[in-house]
Amino acid sequence: MKKQPYMNFGAAGLFALFGLLFFILLFRYFSIQFTGEVGSQPLAAKAQQKYSRTGNLDAARGVIYDKKGEVISEDTTAYTLIAILDKKMTTNPKKPNHVSDPEKTARELAKYIKMEESEIYSILTKDQFQVEFGKAGRDISHQTKKEIEALKLPGITFKRDSKRFYPNGVFASHLIGYADRIEEEDGTYSYVGKMGIEKTLNDELTGKDGQINYESDLWGYLLPNGEQKVTPAQNGNDVYLTIDKKIQTFLEDAMNKVVEEYNPKKIIAIVADPKTGEILAMGQRPSFHPKTKEGIDNSWHNEAIETSFEPGSTMKIFTLAAAIEENKFDPNELFQSGSYKVTSKDKPIHDHKRSGWGTISYLEGVQRSSNVAFAKLANEKIGFEKFREYLTKFGFDQPTGIDLPSETTGKIQFTWPIEKATTAYGQGTAITPIQQIQAATAIANNGKMMKPQVIDKIVNHDTGEIINDITPEVVSSPISAKTAKEVRDILETVVTNKETGTGTRYQIDGYSVAGKTGTASIPDPKGGYLDGQEDYIFSFLGMAPKDDPKLIVYVAVQQPEIDHYSMGSIPVSLVFNPVMKNSLQYLNIQPLQQEKASTTKLADLEGQGVTETMKQLEKSDLEVVILGKGSKVTGQLPAANTNVLEGEKIIIKTGGDLAAPDMTGWSLRDVMKVAKLSGVKLNSTGSGYVVKQNITEGAVLRKGDFLIVDLKTPEEVLKLEEENKEANENSELSEEEVEDVPLD
Repeated sequence: MKKQPYMNFGAAGLFALFGLLFFILLFRYFSIQFTGEVGSQPLAAKAQQKYSRTGNLDAARGVIYDKKGEVISEDTTAYTLIAILDKKMTTNPKKPNHVSDPEKTARELAKYIKMEESEIYSILTKDQFQVEFGKAGRDISHQTKKEIEALKLPGITFKRDSKRFYPNGVFASHLIGYADRIEEEDGTYSYVGKMGIEKTLNDELTGKDGQINYESDLWGYLLPNGEQKVTPAQNGNDVYLTIDKKIQTFLEDAMNKVVEEYNPKKIIAIVADPKTGEILAMGQRPSFHPKTKEGIDNSWHNEAIETSFEPGSTMKIFTLAAAIEENKFDPNELFQSGSYKVTSKDKPIHDHKRSGWGTISYLEGVQRSSNVAFAKLANEKIGFEKFREYLTKFGFDQPTGIDLPSETTGKIQFTWPIEKATTAYGQGTAITPIQQIQAATAIANNGKMMKPQVIDKIVNHDTGEIINDITPEVVSSPISAKTAKEVRDILETVVTNKETGTGTRYQIDGYSVAGKTGTASIPDPKGGYLDGQEDYIFSFLGMAPKDDPKLIVYVAVQQPEIDHYSMGSIPVSLVFNPVMKNSLQYLNIQPLQQEKASTTKLADLEGQGVTETMKQLEKSDLEVVILGKGSKVTGQLPAANTNVLEGEKIIIKTGGDLAAPDMTGWSLRDVMKVAKLSGVKLNSTGSGYVVKQNITEGAVLRKGDFLIVDLKTPEEVLKLEEENKEANENSELSEEEVEDVPLD
C-alpha cells in the first residue's frame, strides 16, 4: 500500500511522456504532409534523386565507305572485361557473385587477354568494389566473350562497348588514318580521329550521345510503371571516299611485291581519275595497321601529301608543256647535248650521259631525258620569267587543298640562273607527289587542271540524306587542249621508242601509255648528294590510254636494293604496270584492237628454185634465211603443210657449204631449225634470245660440230647494255659533279 502512490505517479509520468511523443509525431506527420519538406529539403526532390536514374545512349561514329559503298572503317560491338570483388554482392555462398577464387580466375583469364597471370591476380586482390583490366581488358570480341563466359568464373562480367574496326587491314592507311579511344572528364570514352580522313572529318564522323532518364527501385532496376524520358543519340555522318577498293588492292599487292624483292626505303604511289581529280588509290611503304598500329613508328607522315622532294625528270613534262604552249618547241630543231652553261660563271649542267649523244633534235632530247635540252628550253626558248609563271599555273607553289591533314607545299628555288635551269628538269626545287598528280591532270584532261579530292559525299547515317556532295573542281587551265594532246603524243614516244626512249619498260600490252621517267638524286645531310648505286628516287608519271587518259598513275621508289642505278626502273615498273593494266581492265577500258597475225600453210618447196621460192615466201610476209649457195631447195623448216605465222623465219637449205647466219636476237626455236638442217650439235645457255654464238657469221656449219648459243632475256640485255655504257664512258663523277644534276 505504501508503494502504490509511487506506482501511480510513475504510470502517470509514462502516460504523459508517450502522449507528448504521440502529439509530436502527429504534428510532424501533418507538417510533412502539408509542407512536403524535411529540414527545409523537399521530400519529392529527395525521392526523385534517390530513385531516378540516368543512362547514356552511345552515338555510333560514322562509317567510312569506298567509292562503291564497301566498308573501310566502322564501329563494331566490343566488350570490356569487369571483375566484381565486393563480397557483399554474394547472398548465396553456393552461387557467389564476386571473385571467390582470384588464383584460378587469374590463371584462366591469362589465356584470353594479353596480361600476365601475376598482373591479373594483383588486380583481382584489390580492396575495391569492382575493377577493370586496362587496355588488355577492352575491345574484346564477341567470340572471346563467349569463351570466357563458358568458364563460368564467379564475379566476371562484361560491359558492352564499341571499337573502331578496319576490315581491310593495311589499306590506304595514311589516307584513312585511325581513331583513338580517349577517356572524357566524366569517365566515359569516345573515339577521336588522329590521322587522315578520321582526323580531317572527325566532327562529321563524331555523333552526339543521347540520354535516358527513368525511375528505378533501390537496386537500380526499371520500375514497371515508372516515368521515362529519352533523348535519342545522334549518330555520326557517313563518309564516302573516292578510293576504289579494287584499285587500292591492286596497289597494295604490287607494293608488297616490290618490298619483298627490293626492300626500298620508301614507296609512294597514287592513282587518279584525270577527268574529275578523284584519287582512286593512294599508298606508301612503310605503312601500318590502323587497328593494331603495328608499323606506325616507321612512318607517321602521308608521304604523298606531307613530304616534298626533288622530283627528277618527271618535272620535264611541265617544262615541255610550257614550251609547246608558248610555241617555242620545235621537235626537229637540233642542239648540242652533253653539257650546258647557263651563264659563264655557273658550273656546267650535264646530261646523265656526260658526253651526250652529239647533236640531236629536241624531240630526241625529250626521249633521252636530256637535262641540257630542258635547261635550254627554259632559258633560251621560254625565258625564265615566263617559265616561272607556268610553275604557278601548274600549282607548284601552293598546296592543292586536298581534304587531308598537314598538307605541305612545294619549295621552288628560283633565285639564281642555275637554280632556274635545274628547276626545269626537276632538281633543286622540291614538290609533293599530289602536286604532280594535280598538274598532270592538265596534260591528261585537255588543259583543265582538276583539284585532287578524296571525299565523294557525306551522308546522314540515320536518314540517308546527302549532306555534302563533292563535285569536281577545275583549278585552272594552264595549257590548251591542243598543247595537252601534243605533250601526250611526245610522251608516248618516250615509252615506245626502243632506241632513244627511257620509258620502254612501261609499255602495257593493248594500251598506249604516255609518261616520263624520273631518277632524282637524294640530298646528303652533310652536303651535296648521296652517290651510291641505289641512292636515288626512281619514279614514273604515266597516263593511259594516251589519246583519252582515264587514269594517271604516279610511282616513286626510294633507294631499292639494286646492283646498278640502271635497274631502278624495274621496281617502279613492278608497281606501275600491273596497277595501270589491272585498273584499266577493271574499269572496262577496252584495249586497242590488234590485228591477228595471218597464217599461211607452207608449201613443199623442195626442188624449187631458190630465187622464186624467196619471192613466193616474202609475198606472204615470211622471213627467209638461206643456208648454202645452191640454186635449188634441198630442205626446209618448218616442214611442208605446216601453218606458219606472218613474220616467222623459214630456213631454206640449198647445195654447197652451209654458212652460219647472224643469229643475234633469234629465239631458240629458230636456232634449232638451223641446227637440224645443217646437222650441227646444239648447246644453249640461258633463256630468252640469242646474244652470242660460237660459230661466227659466214663460217661453215659442218655436220657434227658444236653450235653453242648464249641466250638472255630483254631485261638482262638492257642491264648489260647499261653496264657497258657506263664502263665505256668512264663516268665516275666527282662529288661536285654529282651535285649538278640528277641522272634522268
